[in-house]
Amino acid sequence: MALPPPTPPLDLPALRARFREGKRALIDHFMQARATAPAATRLIKALTRHVDATLAELWQQCGLPANAALLAVGGYGRGELLPHSDVDVLLLLPDDASVLTGSPLKDTVESFITACWDIGLEIGSSVRNVAECVLEARADQTVQTSLLESRLVCGARKLNTQFQRETAALMDPKAFLRAKTLEMHQRHTKFDNTPYALEPNCKESPGGLRDLQVVMWVARAAGLGRSWAELAANGLITPFEVKQLQRNEGLLKLIRARLHAVAGRREDRLVFDLQTAVAESFGYTSSKVQRSSEVLMHRYYWAAKAVTQLNQILMLNIEERINGSEAAPMRQINARFLDRAGMLEVAEDNLYLENPHAILETFLVFQQTPGIKGLSARTLRALYNAREVMDSSFRHDPMNRELFMDILRQPTGTTHAFRLLNQTSVLGRYLWVFRRIVGRMQHDLFHVYTVDQHILMVLRNMRRFFIPEHAHEYPFCSQLASEWDKPWLLYVAALFHDVAKGRGGDHSLLGTVEVRRFCRDHGIGKEDTALAEFLVKHHLTMSHTAQKEDLSDADVIRAFADKVGDVRRLTALYLLTVADIRGTSPKVWNAWKAKLLEDLYRSTLRALGGAKPNLDADLEARKQEARQILALHSALPGTEVPLWKTLELSYFARHDASEIAWHARALWRHLDPPQAVVCARPSPIGDGLQVLVHAPDRPDLFVRICGYFDGAGFSIQDAKVHTSRTGFALDTFQVVHPQFEANDQSGYRDLISLVETQLAQAMDSDAPLPEPSRGRVSRRVKSFPVTPRVSLQPDERAQRWLLSVSTSDRSGLLYGIARVLARHGINLQLAKVSTLGERVEDTFLVNGPALQQTRAQLQIESELLDALAPVR
Repeated sequence: MALPPPTPPLDLPALRARFREGKRALIDHFMQARATAPAATRLIKALTRHVDATLAELWQQCGLPANAALLAVGGYGRGELLPHSDVDVLLLLPDDASVLTGSPLKDTVESFITACWDIGLEIGSSVRNVAECVLEARADQTVQTSLLESRLVCGARKLNTQFQRETAALMDPKAFLRAKTLEMHQRHTKFDNTPYALEPNCKESPGGLRDLQVVMWVARAAGLGRSWAELAANGLITPFEVKQLQRNEGLLKLIRARLHAVAGRREDRLVFDLQTAVAESFGYTSSKVQRSSEVLMHRYYWAAKAVTQLNQILMLNIEERINGSEAAPMRQINARFLDRAGMLEVAEDNLYLENPHAILETFLVFQQTPGIKGLSARTLRALYNAREVMDSSFRHDPMNRELFMDILRQPTGTTHAFRLLNQTSVLGRYLWVFRRIVGRMQHDLFHVYTVDQHILMVLRNMRRFFIPEHAHEYPFCSQLASEWDKPWLLYVAALFHDVAKGRGGDHSLLGTVEVRRFCRDHGIGKEDTALAEFLVKHHLTMSHTAQKEDLSDADVIRAFADKVGDVRRLTALYLLTVADIRGTSPKVWNAWKAKLLEDLYRSTLRALGGAKPNLDADLEARKQEARQILALHSALPGTEVPLWKTLELSYFARHDASEIAWHARALWRHLDPPQAVVCARPSPIGDGLQVLVHAPDRPDLFVRICGYFDGAGFSIQDAKVHTSRTGFALDTFQVVHPQFEANDQSGYRDLISLVETQLAQAMDSDAPLPEPSRGRVSRRVKSFPVTPRVSLQPDERAQRWLLSVSTSDRSGLLYGIARVLARHGINLQLAKVSTLGERVEDTFLVNGPALQQTRAQLQIESELLDALAPVR
């Protein structure tokens, strides 16, 4: 193939300046204009034209052959370039062209690609002839997708026509649909199958732009249309749905374009760092009730939800058209519904408009009909178009209220039914109070879902307690649930426990009013209503007590028992508390929290059973159980005596029988005379290590232990501190390491010898205490800063003090606190370390002479606040 005559050298600096100034001017004009979808569309088209013109000029100046072609592919091929999108191109060569090493054409192609990068075009390029493209596309559906949207930028039209003809001939609509559907499901799974992540990817997350692109890809592959208007002309979508698609697609493109411009790079995630800046570029401002970023995200979630619904409708419609299943035989379920190959189908398109009661009946039939796995495209479309029917009279209709209660009371399908109710917007239109929290962000460090998504997660968790197949997940909860007579009442509490968030004020009290109204409207009896109100009002009480109070204190248990009142309320509150914590974030729940809650439940159960606090009897029973455990481990009779005679009653009150037996076995050889011992074991409750320290007490012992754990990367979850009559400290620590996943006990076993050796050395050291590590806080913590708080309150007897600390989590925190306490001679008796996502809520039981002086108290609190201060 003959090359054209040499061209003059490229004037790259001038071209670079022209391209960058042009792009900058387009983006600046867009950011200064009103934030509207048409403005984003104009920017996207203008950027595409700007790149087209630049590439065409480069193509000409580089002297590429006249019978070669430059094609735009991918998003650039669609004509959708955002401020920092990749520019994907295909350099298409005739079949007889050679780009072997040393060939003139190879040098020309390389100079063109290099020039693109030099002027600031971040291109993704491939160099192929038609035969190679066909071969790759035949083997890879992703290549097919990219080529499906190709268009000619410049060069040989004849070659492009040949390319389009031969690649189109490869397309198998059924195989392509299957591949894209599987790919979409895999992508959704990667993003937890929810459009409501707090840092969503506005392109890839469920409900993002990619979901709309997938619809268009499979439609184009099947020859059903290349635009929403063409899909409507072919009967796949209605004119109303076209408007909804265009409106929500426009909003997502607008958000993505402004996100790129604000970030100054290709960034498709609405990360916390950028949400406020993007929101302010829309003109949103913060108020006392809502931050500007929350306004933006609420708008995004509503668009993503609509896209999710429309994607389902269209994909099912296209699948029916491609597979020819539109005329498949259907089984009649009743006069209003049919079974179409496992999908629930309405008998008439206008069913819901003529019979609004059928809306809620849809979900009841879904639960009651074996073999139904979802709603058909026709049903989803009918629900989508019937939203205006679900008005005030719909919500107050007695038959609808009865249907809703029937859905709640069904023995199966509750979780799936309520997910569908929310996905189709029926739940928010029937429960108007629920509509207010759809897509509402929870601006904190430990919720990873929007409020509506969190509520449905809690409902799912509660439902699983009653399903035998899930009994292995929560054995104790499942045991309690098996004896519960009205599961639906707990589902009501789950639905309403956070329903009043975001209004200002105490959401527990506001939610109590809402659940009372719901129970009254739905004919729920007085006793059941009182229980539902109690659960919503006190849904945080049990976790607060378990994680912040001394559960060995009979007064704490008695006060909690008085608040609960009876066993039925206790059991219901325990189940709701576990379901709630588990539905907050995968990181928040752990075996240690499970044990604290279960211990509180059992202690309160005894108190409610009429058993008067009898510390002596309780401790004697615990000692007897410890002796039995020792016997099971072949310990000699009396193994426990040398240790037990050195300890006060508070030791036995704060440790369970298994810990007491372990301590006796570990120390019986080291007590006459007393010797320092460090002993570790995999935690019997499932996570991390339990570490026992027996050493001569000294003022800086606790802080040196904390310093070791800090330096070794361990997080302390719990600490129980005692001093024996012989002047030895007997401390037990529950620690975890971020390197290991939950229940990875094999990894912890490998650390036992190392911890025992290194901790013993650290305790013996007289070297100056190192400064706390004060590790950097995470990006998430920076976006949701927690103001450090310190509270120092005496107990009822004013003998011990409760020190409460709240701040953002980072390494070195506990060590920093321990240094302050050691400096003032404060003795620590008990530590409860609660990490809620990336916020810590730590509680310490302390005493010491300094706490009796007001000035010293103020000094301690001030120094603690300095220790908690975030790293700058």
